[in-house]
Amino acid sequence: MLLCMSKKRVLITGAAGFLGSHLCDRFLAEGFYVIGMDNLITGDLKNIEHLFPREDFEFYHHDVTKYIHIPGEIDYILHFASPASPIDYLKIPIQTLKVGAMGTHNCLGLAKAKGARILVASTSEIYGDPLVHPQTEEYWGNVNPVGPRGVYDEAKRYMEAITMAYHTYHGVQTRIVRIFNTYGPRMRLNDGRALPAFIGQALRGEDLTVFGDGSQTRSFCYVSDLIDGIYRLLMSDYVYPVNIGNPVEISLKEFAEEVLKLTGSSVQISYKPLPVDDPKQRKPNITKAKEILGWEPKVERAEGLKVTYEYFKNLPKEELFKQPKSFDKK
Repeated sequence: MLLCMSKKRVLITGAAGFLGSHLCDRFLAEGFYVIGMDNLITGDLKNIEHLFPREDFEFYHHDVTKYIHIPGEIDYILHFASPASPIDYLKIPIQTLKVGAMGTHNCLGLAKAKGARILVASTSEIYGDPLVHPQTEEYWGNVNPVGPRGVYDEAKRYMEAITMAYHTYHGVQTRIVRIFNTYGPRMRLNDGRALPAFIGQALRGEDLTVFGDGSQTRSFCYVSDLIDGIYRLLMSDYVYPVNIGNPVEISLKEFAEEVLKLTGSSVQISYKPLPVDDPKQRKPNITKAKEILGWEPKVERAEGLKVTYEYFKNLPKEELFKQPKSFDKK
C-alpha cells in the first residue's frame, strides 16, 4: 500500500471504453496509480476486469456530468468519457452533448482544484466534412451544427474551447488531442464504425455495407500507436491541439476489399445511401506530432488488421449477433 501511495496518480474517465481501457494499461505499465471512471453507458467492464485484482488500480462507477469527488492528490487527468461511434451518439444525442460540455467542465474544475494536468480527447470530427486536405490543426472545420452529427462534432468543439479558457483564465495545465480513426482489440463489434462493422459482417456471412460509392476516405491508426501519441502529448509542454492519427489514406471500398481478403469471406460488398454530413475525406497532417512529440505511427495496417481480426474471431459467438445497445431517453 505504501508503494501505491508513492506513485503518481492519474484519473482516466471513460476507462471501460475502447481507448480508455488501453490508456489504463499503458499508465499502469508506466508505474502510475490509475483511477478509472465510467458510467458504463457505452463502456464495458470486461475491458478492464483484468485490472481489478491490482493494488494500483481502482474504479469509480460514476457519470462525469455530475460533480466529481476523488479523495487525495491527482497528478494527471485524461478525459475520454464520451460516446464515440455514430450508432451511439445518434441514439443518445443529449448525453453526448452533456458529457462534452458539463463533463468536461467538471473534469477541468477537478484539475484546477487538484493542480493536475489534464488532457482532453477531441476528434477529427471537429473538422466536419473538410474543405482542406489533409487536415492541419489550424483548419477551423466545416461542421453543420444542426445536422445529426452536430451533437458529437459541436460537443468536441465546445470541449476544446472551454479547455483553452481554463488554460488562459485559470492557468490550468491543459493538453488537447485530436484523434483520427483508430482500431484494435476491445472495439465493440456492432458500434457502427467501418472496421468492426466490416469484420462483424464477414464473420456472420453477411454482405459488407459500404455507404455511398465507397470513394470517401479514412486513415486508420492502430490503437497502440495512438496511445503512445497521447502519452507523449500529456508529458509534453504543448497546450494547443495536436492531430494523432495515421496519414496513410484509403477509400472505404478499398478497405472493405482488404477485410474480405483478410477474412477469406466470399460475401459481396453492398452499397447504401451516404448518411447526412458523412465526411468525404479524412487524413491527418501529423507534422506537429512529429516535430513536437517525436511521434509517428509504427504499426502497418496489414499487421494491425490481422491482430484485430484475431481478437474479433475469438469472441464468444453470441457477441457476433449481439444487437447494438438501446438507451433510455434522458
